[in-house]
Amino acid sequence: MAPVRDSIIGVGPALRKARETRRLSLDEASRDTKLTVDRLRALEEEDFEALLGDPYVRGSLRTYAQYLGLNPNKVAEAYARHSETPSAPPPPGKLGRIEQAIAATRIRDNQRLLIVVAGTLIVVAGVFGLVSSRNASPPPAALDTAAVPVTLGAERVEAVLVANHEVDVVITVDGASPATYHLMRGETRSFAADTALVVSIAKGRTVALTVNGVDVGTPGRPGEPWERTFTPGEEIEGVSPSPGAVAGG
Repeated sequence: MAPVRDSIIGVGPALRKARETRRLSLDEASRDTKLTVDRLRALEEEDFEALLGDPYVRGSLRTYAQYLGLNPNKVAEAYARHSETPSAPPPPGKLGRIEQAIAATRIRDNQRLLIVVAGTLIVVAGVFGLVSSRNASPPPAALDTAAVPVTLGAERVEAVLVANHEVDVVITVDGASPATYHLMRGETRSFAADTALVVSIAKGRTVALTVNGVDVGTPGRPGEPWERTFTPGEEIEGVSPSPGAVAGG
């Protein structure tokens, strides 16, 4: 087994812990996310240099985090803070102690100056944005999205399941072999597919379901199996779950 790299930003250990908590192997995660085992291992070990550049790293982190039930936005933001923070250059090695101390002080002063300039630009941009927003045209009227059909993303289907009760669910991704998951009350799982995502719930009204950001509610009849296939481009209506179903009875 390859040695585990020291964590730089904490993203890798969080991904590994979430996978191990769900008792998933890298092979199973690779099958479900369509990311290779080597790339998943690189994400968990924070070996980002082994991947195909910054945009691919961000996209892979989002996909893997959502699959494991983590917040993809927080994971991506943690990586972004690391990748966008330049490391301070060390003082010249051939200088004496006094010269090195002076050089280090100058580096810190330059960094402080950059921070002040960046803060000033942010304030100016905020003032300009405030003035512009006051002169902008009025925002469009809000619509009642609960009664308006919502189109799923044309590229992928992404589903988030939150168990209100202990229940078994079966997930089929892009025609692969169905995978069974035993969800405990309050547990969250995320799944994504490119062509079709089949969600089967052993007992209706036990799982709150969201598909591509659309609240599907807690589908099915109490105690009866429920199943549905979601595909890219499909139109569904957002349905607000009943208060009793959300509260878990």
